[in-house]
Amino acid sequence: MNALTLPDIATQAAHQTLPLDWVGMRGIAIPVVLNGQQCSAKADAGVSLDDGDARGIHMSRLYLALESLEQQELTPARLSQVLQCFLRSHEGLSNSAYLNIHFELLLKRPALITQLSGWRSYPVSVQARLENGMFHVELNVEVIYSSTCPCSAALSRQLIQQQFMNDFANRTLRHTEVLMWLGGANGIVATPHSQRSSAQLQARIIPNGWELPLVKIIDVAEAALGTAVQTAVKRADEQAFALANGQNLMFCEDAARRLHFALKHCDEIDGFQLRVVHAESLHAHDAVAQSEWNRDQARGLTVPQS
Repeated sequence: MNALTLPDIATQAAHQTLPLDWVGMRGIAIPVVLNGQQCSAKADAGVSLDDGDARGIHMSRLYLALESLEQQELTPARLSQVLQCFLRSHEGLSNSAYLNIHFELLLKRPALITQLSGWRSYPVSVQARLENGMFHVELNVEVIYSSTCPCSAALSRQLIQQQFMNDFANRTLRHTEVLMWLGGANGIVATPHSQRSSAQLQARIIPNGWELPLVKIIDVAEAALGTAVQTAVKRADEQAFALANGQNLMFCEDAARRLHFALKHCDEIDGFQLRVVHAESLHAHDAVAQSEWNRDQARGLTVPQS
């Protein structure tokens, strides 16, 4: 008895003719390799359905194409190859292919002073697309840092000055008396407020690079801010962190400008959007600032709308 041919419903004509911008799958569990470490990731894979007469796409072909990401480093070239495989497997149906990968990147971070170190987790997404032969890659990452309010710092200094005047009015002081007052609990009557803050960075990279510059973007951002949150610390590290906060007083506007100028000088980046959020400790609301930059617009070139 001959085996029956299994029906392929996707090849049947659609009941209503209409092309679709994106058809695929979301939340596919896959391992990816970045910086030599394997990360547990979720992928969103899809293609356009440009043949409006076709009922659907072959989702299993997209799923199987993702297997090439399991053992080899995640690079722009590797992403491009996967997207090209998406389109080859849907020849005549699709002109565009999309792949978004979300994962947590673990980086070992040293303490500021001592020999301690610990792991930091950075939420990351890689967004790749191939449209009309044009390949694009965008990287998204969140960096957490501390921000100390400049206004609060100035107000605190004023209160300390006032307390000093109250305690030592019309007195000639010795150096040791001033030193003891500064180190005592009664002298420093006010401290500026700080808050845990986040920088959400979306960078479009030059697609012909050899690697995905995620670690470089994180390093550049943390260096520009100066107050990245810490992992394992001793008192010497905590004191150094307090010093870093005192030397990097910033409103959300200051943080956004620091990041803008730092990212602008990354050769691997073609454009970016950034958003900083300071989770206010004084108020019940957040303070937010945003900025963006495009290399072609900076050169005065016309940029086609995507």
